[in-house]
Parts: sequence; C-alpha cells; structure tokens
Amino acid sequence: MSGGLTRLPLADGLTRARSLAEAEIRAALAHNETPVAEAMRYAATGGKGLRAFLVLESARLHGIEPQIAAPVAGAIEALHAYSLVHDDLPCMDDDALRRGQPTVHIKWDEATAVLAGDALQSLAFGLIAAAECPPEARIGLVQSLSDAAGVAGMVGGQAADIAAESAATPLTLPEIEALQAGKTGALITWSAMAGPRIAGADPAPLRHYGEALGRAFQIADDILDVEGSEQAVGKAVGKDAAAGKATFVSLLGLEPARTCAAALVEEACEALAPYGRDGETLRDAARFVIARRS
Repeated sequence: MSGGLTRLPLADGLTRARSLAEAEIRAALAHNETPVAEAMRYAATGGKGLRAFLVLESARLHGIEPQIAAPVAGAIEALHAYSLVHDDLPCMDDDALRRGQPTVHIKWDEATAVLAGDALQSLAFGLIAAAECPPEARIGLVQSLSDAAGVAGMVGGQAADIAAESAATPLTLPEIEALQAGKTGALITWSAMAGPRIAGADPAPLRHYGEALGRAFQIADDILDVEGSEQAVGKAVGKDAAAGKATFVSLLGLEPARTCAAALVEEACEALAPYGRDGETLRDAARFVIARRS
C-alpha cells in the first residue's frame, strides 16, 4: 500500500515528524515577531511529535509523500499545542511546567497564553486548507478535525474532566473511558486516520488502531502521574491523587492498569493486519506509548 515509500525506524520517524511539523509552523509565522507569535513558536516546540508522526506514517502507508502530509502534521501539532497552553492555565490545571520548561502563561502572562492558544487553533485549520491534497480531502480533514477538537471530542472531554473535580461522587470506569476518548483519544485517532483521508482510502483499520492507541496512551499517562518524576515527565506529577481524581489507576489499580494498557497495545497492533509488515513502525509506536517515561 505504501507505494514503495521508505519506512523509517520509530525514533527516526518521530524526529522527522517533529522537524517537519515545527518547520510548517515556523514558516507560517515567519516575519511575525510579536509576543503572541513568539509564544506560539515556543508552545509548539519540543514535544514528542507523536501525532505528527501518526499523520506522516499513516500517509506513507497509503503512498502519500511526506511533503504532501507535512502541513497536516503541522496542523495537528499546532492544535495539540493550543490545547496544552490552555490546559496549563490557572483556570484549568494551573501548571507552571510543561516539557521541562515554564508554561506559556508563566513565561509571558495569561492574556498572551490565551491569545497564543487561540491563534494556534486557527493556524491548524489554515495549514490544512493550504495543503496540496485533493479539495475533498482537505474538506474532510477540516471537518473531522473540527469534530475531534470540539465539544464532541477534546473540548468536551476537558469540560467533563473539570466537572468531575467537583462532582459528589467519583467517575465510574465507563465514564472515565468516555471522558478520555474525547480529551486524549480524539486527536490521536484523527492523526492515525489522516493518511487514508488524504488518499481517499478506507480509514477503518486506522480508526481502530487510533482508538486503542489513545486509550493506552492515557492509561500510561495515569501511570506516569503515579510513578514518574517531575524531571523525567517534564511537568508536575502526583496531581491526580492529590486532587482525588478518578483515573484508570485509581479505579483499576496500578498493575491491572498496566495489564489493560498492554492489552490495548496488542489490539492496536492487530488492527494493522491489513498493512502486513509495512505497519511495523506503527506497531512500534503503540509499544512506545506504554514504555515512555515522559
């Protein structure tokens, strides 16, 4: 299916994805030296690049060259960065550290952080609109990203997470699963489906892969909040337990949560069966999300 495009090892693929996505964002902000633009560049630099990687690798599986998919990879990283900038604000999670660096509202101020996040969200859709892929693919990507990022996806999940902090009773496991499917899973699933959407191919296998991967990713995050160090994770840890939040770990227990994450990784890997050995780097990515330390 990949049309002969070279499959990179995971580490190289992540590095390339980060580089291409950040280059797209920098190019869009070239010659803009305002504080908001500088905060946007700062917020969109230094992450794992997992979502951008999923875009590029799912595109490769469908014969789409990296330069065609790069604006879409930049778009998802811009939108992800917006979500982190707003998530860190005092009215949300009130975090002072992100990726081992001061959060945007700490380095600048709250108003700049709000505006930088708003502008990163707008930039995401602009990057997709300018991508050199068929018009129907661009429309599909814009519409599906709007859904994934909105009240039925990431924003809705974040709202549910905030509401849960003051709820009379902790959330149940099905409620946590639904919350995290929006807050964390929606953008991961969108990223995995971007390649077939660009190519006009069946997205079902990568939808299944992305949904399982998103759940495993969130469980791994919950485990890191218990076991990780601030230095390794790059942000404050132990906040969920301190706030009394229901998480996969608090509801399942640490070892059962780890077992559940491993089962989800296997499910994600099995969803790639239609791609044969060509899906091996995506399988490596699934294993990576539960082995990472940040």
